[in-house]
Amino acid sequence: MPGTTKANATTGPVAYINARLLDPATGLDAHGALVTDGELIADVGAKLFTESPPAGVDIVDCQGKCLAPGLVDMRVQLREPGEEHKETIASGSRAASAGGVTAMICLPNTDPVIDDVSGLEFIARRAREVKLTKVFCYAAATKSLKGKELTEVGLLSGMGAVGFTDGTRPLSDPVVLRRALSYARTFGTVFIQHPEDSTLARDGAMTEGETSMRLGLSGIPAVAEVIQIDRDLHLVELTGGRYHVAHISTAAGIDSIRRAKVRGLNVTCDTAPPYFALNENAIGDFRTFAKLSPPLRVEEDRLAVIEGLADGTIDAIASDHAPQDQDAKRVPFAQAEPGASALETLLPVSLSLYQNGHMSLLDVMKRLTCAPADVVGLPLGRLAKAAPADLVLFDPDAPGVIDADALVSKSKNTPFDGLPVQGKVLRTVVAGRTVFEAA
Repeated sequence: MPGTTKANATTGPVAYINARLLDPATGLDAHGALVTDGELIADVGAKLFTESPPAGVDIVDCQGKCLAPGLVDMRVQLREPGEEHKETIASGSRAASAGGVTAMICLPNTDPVIDDVSGLEFIARRAREVKLTKVFCYAAATKSLKGKELTEVGLLSGMGAVGFTDGTRPLSDPVVLRRALSYARTFGTVFIQHPEDSTLARDGAMTEGETSMRLGLSGIPAVAEVIQIDRDLHLVELTGGRYHVAHISTAAGIDSIRRAKVRGLNVTCDTAPPYFALNENAIGDFRTFAKLSPPLRVEEDRLAVIEGLADGTIDAIASDHAPQDQDAKRVPFAQAEPGASALETLLPVSLSLYQNGHMSLLDVMKRLTCAPADVVGLPLGRLAKAAPADLVLFDPDAPGVIDADALVSKSKNTPFDGLPVQGKVLRTVVAGRTVFEAA
């Protein structure tokens, strides 16, 4: 994606004028202006600078384009420490900046696993050194992600962990999960589950059905998702803990979350762009870039994900950024590692929900900004006085084609390569600093 990153741009007062202001948290969609001063928003409104901006303020003319809170990506694998050949905090932050992401939350499935205070401190220190996108961190729910012994939930919460998860592994033991949910309630944090029954999914390469049979690939039945969710929801009801389902992908799983919300359970969920923009046919003839976890589903499930986003059952959209190197993808499909490089494709692919008439622009942006921030309790994703000056300026109608080779991320494994899209990030601002500007 063409453009430049700027890690050390100045942070003096800046007036963004002639902007279409989008604030999903308040429903604001109006022509106006916004002023940043240092790391915070100093003022914002439709009637700001009706004549001219004050002297001594840097001016950015938005030319009628959309100015919104920066994207808050609640599910990212940065691969550092341990797999820096796939991604680093620096390269991931550059990719995020190019994609309009101003805050991201990384999973703890690194090497070593982020299951103690030193792991959290490492991520925080590296993010401060890189000084681009804000980086937050989940802590592992169980030590070494083994699903047996809980980590120090209270201590890690106090040291900045915004939630607890075993990352790409489901927490399967009901006794351990019950304790995790109880601790989550006690310390006011959230448990995030990878919704997949590990026994049913064992050795599966793609979703089970006619396509998997035709390709001769072992299948993962769609019920593996809802079985895990339904089991967990009983424990949520028992404990009163906060429970979040990551990358939900099936109609049955969405229906379970919908019913749980009606019953008043403290549950939320997110999905990722592949699950509303693609189906299993994207695999084609063993296209490993389309091997994901959970796998791409049938068309009926894709449509159910869109419906779940439109009616609010699905709270947020996350990139589910899982970069892989060529050695992990240029192998037979069954042996390929799942995952996609997704930070830079998050906004343009999500905007297809607006372009295709499924959701309003404000509703799409809500799923990308204040909604994920609210799930993990971060005061981000809003255009308001004294709010963090984390912004994205974008053109929702600019045509383009996703080019894997042009991605800023170290890894280029995207299932969207060659996909025509509308939507281009023009500028990304973090804490008042311009960290990306399109060429």
